[in-house]
Amino acid sequence: MSELHPVDVVVLVVYLLGITGMGMWASRRVRNTGDFFMPRRFGKWTLLMHAFGTGTASDQAVTVASATAKNGLSGIWYQWMWLFSTPFYWLIAPIMRRFRAVTTADVYELRYDKSVAMLFALVGIAGMAVKIGVMLKGAGALIDAGTGGMIQADIAIPIITVLFVAYGMAGGLGGAIMTDFVQGLMTIVFSIMLLPVVLHEIGGLSGMRETIAGANLDKDMLSLVAPGNIGTFFIAMLSVNTLFLIVAMPSVMGNCAAGRSEMDGRIGFMFGTFIKRVCTIAWCLTAIAAVAWYLQNGIKLSDVDPDKVYGDVAHRFLPALLPGMLGIFIASLLAAVMSSCDSFMIASSGLFTNNIYKQLRPGQSDRHYVWVGRITSLIVVIAGIGFAWSFEGVIAGLKVWYKVVPMMGIAFWMGLLWRRATVAGAWASAIVGFGAWWLVSQPFFVQWVSTLPFADAWRLIDDSKGKNVIYEPWQITSYLGSGLIAGVIVSLLTPRCDERQLNRYYGLIHTPVQPNEQIDEPCTLPAGVTPSPRPMLFTAAGLTIPRPSKTSLIGFLAGWVCVGLLIGGFVLLVGA
Repeated sequence: MSELHPVDVVVLVVYLLGITGMGMWASRRVRNTGDFFMPRRFGKWTLLMHAFGTGTASDQAVTVASATAKNGLSGIWYQWMWLFSTPFYWLIAPIMRRFRAVTTADVYELRYDKSVAMLFALVGIAGMAVKIGVMLKGAGALIDAGTGGMIQADIAIPIITVLFVAYGMAGGLGGAIMTDFVQGLMTIVFSIMLLPVVLHEIGGLSGMRETIAGANLDKDMLSLVAPGNIGTFFIAMLSVNTLFLIVAMPSVMGNCAAGRSEMDGRIGFMFGTFIKRVCTIAWCLTAIAAVAWYLQNGIKLSDVDPDKVYGDVAHRFLPALLPGMLGIFIASLLAAVMSSCDSFMIASSGLFTNNIYKQLRPGQSDRHYVWVGRITSLIVVIAGIGFAWSFEGVIAGLKVWYKVVPMMGIAFWMGLLWRRATVAGAWASAIVGFGAWWLVSQPFFVQWVSTLPFADAWRLIDDSKGKNVIYEPWQITSYLGSGLIAGVIVSLLTPRCDERQLNRYYGLIHTPVQPNEQIDEPCTLPAGVTPSPRPMLFTAAGLTIPRPSKTSLIGFLAGWVCVGLLIGGFVLLVGA
């Protein structure tokens, strides 16, 4: 194939113009900052596709495919690291909705003070810029590989960026949610369309198993848990990390709080995310089937760039099937990245506008703040593009992102579950966490750790990539553990937060959202509504753990049933 088929070009143009027009059309409903940053008018199905679209991007297919090509089926855990935290989304969603906040930083300001809110805003903006960079990097690699180099990454990334920035700046979060419904459906197409094609070429799943098992590869290539690479400890610590990461992702407030009711947020957030977990299976199987195809056709795996495996499969097989198939694939992968980037961009601009700029220049008009949000959106994305070109690979960028954001998640969980958490404790948890992360990455510390007598027995050091580093799960243990310990100790040694402030904070959490609520100020109850009493399960030592409702218990257990079905189904499918 020397060029894209005209039908592929038509498909791409129709998608790009259509989705941009749809997002721009949403701008007609933007009259104030509430409409732009947090419209609370969407239902279950819309939020389900928004949660799926926001949480699913083509860079994740690149990450899973790349890890699978190198490590085997256990590479799925680079995205399934979120699997065990997904049932908790059922509990997190109503809490986020009850805060009645515009941004997550509003919550930190109420629980602690403005300084902690600004710290969260800065960390959140940086984290979102890194994530946007990772997504654009992954999309660029896919487009480059999927078109055989005809559309290069340094051309594709600016084009994608211009379009989602245009409709995102115009329509805000409402525009992002509306376009996510269409783009979410296209992301599902992107996730599954390659699998049946490549499986047909290699003789199905049985052909894949026979080829991989008969090759001179790691014996754990067909294992869901690979000791020494992606083992139980690795999976467990990445799962713990995601619980701190998810509450500190600025975009999650929109996933949970843009609905009309708490149930809209619960269903949309948890079950929309479970759709992504299913798509992850398709990415993993496509990559391992591609490895089998390379082996069957005498292609050396050392000659294959793991970051381009997913796109390479599209380039090799889709054009021969039917004109327009490659165009659908590229349009769908663009939909996958644009549906995430637009939401992250709006979340970042909301943090800057509401929690930094408005503090410095209060009293301006809503129109003024909306335009500040739009300009900030552009700046954040430009920073993301800078990150996209600075990463060595998609997985390297992902590892930076999922270590930056959880540092603020420590203060969130401390403040939510422990009344004694203080402002100084919140600062200490973040500073010490970042300090621990920096320390474990320094060569002198790695060298010292490698000399410890139990370094080998505990696998403190990972040398699988040609140089010694602290094994990933121990890095997570160090920065989360030290941050949490520092936060608790400093909180015990410093003055408590104001009791009226704490009562307002916990009063919001305990008071269900009423139909058609009108919120005049972030983090306040509507006029005439008083805080609801809430039975507590555990209150010793200042802990504030409420007794879960019947709805919470049923949904939480349903989430774990889904987790079991996914893992069991995947194991049965591949014979892992």
